[in-house]
Amino acid sequence: MSCSRSCFRAALLLAAAALLASCSGIPLKQRDAAERARFEAYAGKPVDHFTWLTGYDGWEPISRDQLVIWTDINQAYLITVFRPCTDLMFARSIVLHPTANTLYAHFDSVRVEGWNCIIKTIQPVDYLRMQRDLRREREAAKSRRKGAGGG
Repeated sequence: MSCSRSCFRAALLLAAAALLASCSGIPLKQRDAAERARFEAYAGKPVDHFTWLTGYDGWEPISRDQLVIWTDINQAYLITVFRPCTDLMFARSIVLHPTANTLYAHFDSVRVEGWNCIIKTIQPVDYLRMQRDLRREREAAKSRRKGAGGG
């Protein structure tokens, strides 16, 4: 994985989070819970593994024991690890320990700040549908604001 692409995504996510935090009256715990619930809503049934041929495209922690891994711009997986996996929410980097470009639940792990976190479940995320629905929600909110004279 090249730093330029992953660093850009990380910077974009941090900027978006900072913007949300500054503009939103919603406490951080509620926003984190909403983000986790959103990914869980679009997550499919657990699979025992997934395979990819290049480095992963990015990652995002969404709870103390869950993170999302992107294998490309539109393909994401919700990974739940066994506890304890200290510092997942505050990790600056992770290392996946797959078996020949295949990540297996109950066998492979995610290394986080010195912890080797065994993967409990892997769920594919319908990320394209999630993005489409988010776009529709934003457009509907914008229309409501315009209709209420706010726009």
